Amino acid sequence: MTPSSPTPAERSRSALHTPPGLTGEHWDRACRRLLAKMLGEFAYEEIITPRPAGPDGPGSPEGAATRYLLRLGDGGELSFRARRGAYGSWRVEAGSVTCDGAEFTDPLAFLTRARDVLDLDGPTLGHLVRELSLTLTADTALDRRAATAAELAELGYAELEGHQTGHPWLVLNKGRIGFTPSDSAHWAPEARLPCALPWIAVHTDLAAYRGVPRLADPRELYRRELDERTRTRFAAVLHEQGLDPDAYLWLPVHPWQWDEVVLPLHAPSVAHRLIVPLPSDGDLRLPQQSIRTFTNVDRPERHTVKLPLSILNTLVWRGLPTERTLAAPAVTAWVQGLRDADPFLRDETRVVLLGEVASVTVEHPLYDRLDDVPYQYRELLGAIWREPLQPRLDPGERARTLASLLHTDARGRAFAAELVRRSGLAPEAWLRRLFAALLPPLLHFLHRYGTVFSPHGENTIVVYDAQDVPVRLAIKDFVDDVNVSAVPLPEHAGMPEEVRRVLLTEEPAFLTQFIHSGLFVGVFRYLAPLMDDELGVPEERFFALVREEILRYQGRFPELKERYELFDLLTERIERLCLNRNRLHLDGYRDRADRPHAAVHGTVPNPLAAHACTDDGVR
Repeated sequence: MTPSSPTPAERSRSALHTPPGLTGEHWDRACRRLLAKMLGEFAYEEIITPRPAGPDGPGSPEGAATRYLLRLGDGGELSFRARRGAYGSWRVEAGSVTCDGAEFTDPLAFLTRARDVLDLDGPTLGHLVRELSLTLTADTALDRRAATAAELAELGYAELEGHQTGHPWLVLNKGRIGFTPSDSAHWAPEARLPCALPWIAVHTDLAAYRGVPRLADPRELYRRELDERTRTRFAAVLHEQGLDPDAYLWLPVHPWQWDEVVLPLHAPSVAHRLIVPLPSDGDLRLPQQSIRTFTNVDRPERHTVKLPLSILNTLVWRGLPTERTLAAPAVTAWVQGLRDADPFLRDETRVVLLGEVASVTVEHPLYDRLDDVPYQYRELLGAIWREPLQPRLDPGERARTLASLLHTDARGRAFAAELVRRSGLAPEAWLRRLFAALLPPLLHFLHRYGTVFSPHGENTIVVYDAQDVPVRLAIKDFVDDVNVSAVPLPEHAGMPEEVRRVLLTEEPAFLTQFIHSGLFVGVFRYLAPLMDDELGVPEERFFALVREEILRYQGRFPELKERYELFDLLTERIERLCLNRNRLHLDGYRDRADRPHAAVHGTVPNPLAAHACTDDGVR
């Protein structure tokens, strides 16, 4: 019997595909970079303790890299060049690493050969190898289509996101455990593929809606987000099944989440038509660096949507916590209310707060009643609508995430240096403008209102004028990244109970850590060396300029003197928050009922402290 010819679907399934960027050249380049990063960040967190072997030869200039040695658990000895910097940081030169005298470039081999030094158990090591390999594979995709710094400077806010290399501090920053390579090729930000999201209708027995006052009625949100033809089509889908459209809420869903999570875990609700698939609204959206957030590129005036995605990436599973999703609009209204009632924030700094103005949460009938199950099972389905950035910019303004300033192109050109060149300002003058845009609103929220954002690179946005001079700040992700003082303040008297219940509180001494670790350690620790290397602004001078801006703010509001002492950013030392230790030693890959937090390990010197500064810079 003659076999029939395979169908197109069968041919597709029989073909094996590899990511186009996965070549030996790209892999080796990514390995050299990531090994240097791994050594530097592990040394910063004191996971490893390299010992100096002296400068590279006689007559090394002041500030030159020093060679360090690290004994591996298998008896080998690693050697590399590194410079030390602010906050006790390490900058390891990529390509300088040798082992027993031979070039060494493999971070996967380092994990296995140094497992005793790193104090890794077998299960953690096995998962680390997988997550590290996935991160390297994603890096090769970025290398394949790398743009120059000058080309990146021409891109819009949403498009630039697809060129970023990920979290500068976390070594395993693109593991995305749960995604296949095909998933990453379609849904990862570096894929740069706009997509149309499908929607679902969820019965109000399961779904709850919240909105800021102007969007208190979900029909008003849908009127703004969906054209009349789409709304009619969605209602028709429900009518055709004998269902009442008024008994359902509509929300977009990530196709991966639908296949991997909603269908398996919400199957009874789908079977009983409490959850009903709808078509796409047709708008093309682009995944951003947070991977679960989508910006509407067809209609930039429409909201950005944030969707749960049950993958393990960086430190946590990327779902949407039910309680926080419900409270998002109330938190937005409270934080924006502080801004709108304060002339300094509203009229002078003109800080943009991209509010999470509406949300739908979908209850799971079993998991949401079980407090001790792994937290990812209580973050499965919902959506948050965030205000779009573009309509809030003045004519000629453009915006880029703070993280983009840390990007270096394939030719070694820093993106920040390109922006300074385009501005026409001297490097120090440009930095003063950057710090004047970023710090005053953040400091005012902290000192006046005992409220702090975690201003890391992904949720902090720098707004520039037409000449690429920084002019003001935009902030997003309130619910995940806003914390308030545990010490009661008069300014908190009007805080709604719904907001008070969901916002995390911290003691004053730790509240300042969100600015230290999110901005100063998490961004400036990397930006300062770039400005030194490319533009000749010494690292010491960089942090002296930061301190000057803080003191300038304090001089502007002398009545807050007690608050400057309560929330003291200029202490001699600060606690060392550690992000990589969490994966290696604290939580690893085990399930837990609550989201993990960064580890604290010892302290580091604060380059902003009074004793460290002179008129010329930081000693």
